[in-house]
Amino acid sequence: MGSKTDRPTLRASLLGEREGSYAVAKHVRMSPTKVRRVVDVVRGLDVMDALDVLKFAGQAASEPVYKVVASAAANAEATEGLRREELYISKIFVDEGMTLRRIRARAKGSASRILKRASHITVVVEPKDQKGA
Repeated sequence: MGSKTDRPTLRASLLGEREGSYAVAKHVRMSPTKVRRVVDVVRGLDVMDALDVLKFAGQAASEPVYKVVASAAANAEATEGLRREELYISKIFVDEGMTLRRIRARAKGSASRILKRASHITVVVEPKDQKGA
């Protein structure tokens, strides 16, 4: 077994030495392709603009993305002392989560597989003054 020093922490791999914060939502029961459509709209936006866009977006995936963006902004306010108005979304991505496999009965005693996919949503927010750097 390796020690914990073998791998960098999640914060170190996402932000390095820069100030900012992140939030992760795991096991969101939506297909990653559907969530990525929403995520692509808000990538690079200011946090306040992204929250407004997500609040009124018609897709069902906009609700969990809204929660993760709001959580990342709240984490930055609480831990780093940054203001929500000064933050922008520097990284946002969706990974595949666990896939639940179910079966559906078909003709002649056979079965089809149903894949119920899940997603992991990661959001990184940073201050705007670092945007150019």
